[in-house]
Amino acid sequence: VSLSRNIDVLKATAEEISSQTGNKVHAIQCDVRDPGMVQNTVSELIKVAGHPDVVINNAAANFISPTERLSPNAWKTITDIVLNGTAFVTLEIGKQLIKAQKRAAFLAITTIYAETGTGFVVPSASAKAGIEAMCKSLASEWGIYGMRFNVIQPGTIKTKGAFSRLDPTGAFEKKVIDNIPCGRLGTPEEMANLAAFLCSDYASWINGAVIRFDGGEAALISGQQNHLRAVTKEQWDTIEGLIRKTKGS
Repeated sequence: VSLSRNIDVLKATAEEISSQTGNKVHAIQCDVRDPGMVQNTVSELIKVAGHPDVVINNAAANFISPTERLSPNAWKTITDIVLNGTAFVTLEIGKQLIKAQKRAAFLAITTIYAETGTGFVVPSASAKAGIEAMCKSLASEWGIYGMRFNVIQPGTIKTKGAFSRLDPTGAFEKKVIDNIPCGRLGTPEEMANLAAFLCSDYASWINGAVIRFDGGEAALISGQQNHLRAVTKEQWDTIEGLIRKTKGS
């Protein structure tokens, strides 16, 4: 079952998944910001497909802006979709699972800046950080009911639609790759493999984990001396010579 408030896009996505996998995909229109609609949708979900074994929270809303330019409504729009929407879905499904004594794996997709924070997308960073706190909290509280809660923090994943529109020349991609030690962007297939593993029985003892999936980007950006990657071998020879001269002085 797939949920979205845009039923036309949702139906197209459901048809694409069905044609590729051969599995039936039920498209249900739902605005996750509305707890009443979420409750009705979860009831329909259970009627159509039974209690879910896997729940993936991937709700997202974002735009770049200097924070001093944000209106209260702009802040509320993003946090309502990202944080409150994820909470409404998670809590409603979780309550139904507890009543039915069913187990399930929950997976939330956040971002590497949920942990570090970042300027110019402050509502998104705040909401995604809230999701991570909720997942870790529920991992400890609802693990006794057989529910697991894990998080993936993706870095930049290359998708045809986004990059063809936002980076037609490839200049942005090159700049991003300069900050990724693995030397490339991630792929949707790699993301799917990690998500499938975390939701499978192979990961039955992984609960409350937050996994970076960014090729080392966050580690590189946060390392205070990582700018020294730009130093050449010849420059290191010079630096080493200077250091040796100062020993004992």
